[in-house]
Amino acid sequence: VHVDLIGAIHIGDKAYYDELNRRFRGYEAVLYELVAREDANVPQPGQDPGSVVGGMQVGMKSLLGLEYQLDGIKYDRKNLVHADMSPEEFAAAMKSRNESFAGMFFRMLGRAMAEQADDPFGTGDFQFMAALFAKDRAHRLKLVMAEQFADLEGEIGMFDGPEGSAIITERNKKAFEVLRREIAKGRKKIAVFYGAGHLPDMQRRLEQDFGMQQTGTDWVTAWSLVPSGDSASRQEPK
Repeated sequence: VHVDLIGAIHIGDKAYYDELNRRFRGYEAVLYELVAREDANVPQPGQDPGSVVGGMQVGMKSLLGLEYQLDGIKYDRKNLVHADMSPEEFAAAMKSRNESFAGMFFRMLGRAMAEQADDPFGTGDFQFMAALFAKDRAHRLKLVMAEQFADLEGEIGMFDGPEGSAIITERNKKAFEVLRREIAKGRKKIAVFYGAGHLPDMQRRLEQDFGMQQTGTDWVTAWSLVPSGDSASRQEPK
């Protein structure tokens, strides 16, 4: 059995989602994340994300000139399989762990304040404001935001403690219940398409619980940071 962990970037270049759609054709099953009932309709382009976080991502899409994941990925393909909690399961998991969205918010606020303390002169804020009013606003904002998003492990660390969390640990357990089900059906080539912050825990589970070994890493450009007027021969950051 071959399992690829594919890190989802929730807003990205259209070419990124086009490439993922092309690669998804090569799998017998692509397990995807979406907190929704298993029998719910697949996401449709232009669909209301239905959450504050989703709304923020849609807003960033417009600001940065990028595509939104629910618009870019073809979820109606037969090999795409829902592998996430229902809203009721997620709420129950948070309650059992004594977690709340308010607590998550204050963790994020605390981290933001700590980062601000490391930047007493507000250079990050200045760069953001300068980019906001630049003629090439979308490109400049992408450069500023990409630097912020680079610290992925630190961001996820806010939510995942020594005992795990509902948003990472419990959802990963649910995803891998579906993975076991697909393997039991005889699927040999499977992808798990989840937010990149879920993947370190998923890799540990594949190694410890499934006896798998990592064979390699492949990179796909999610955001091209090369200005559109530059030569196409320049190497793009991954």
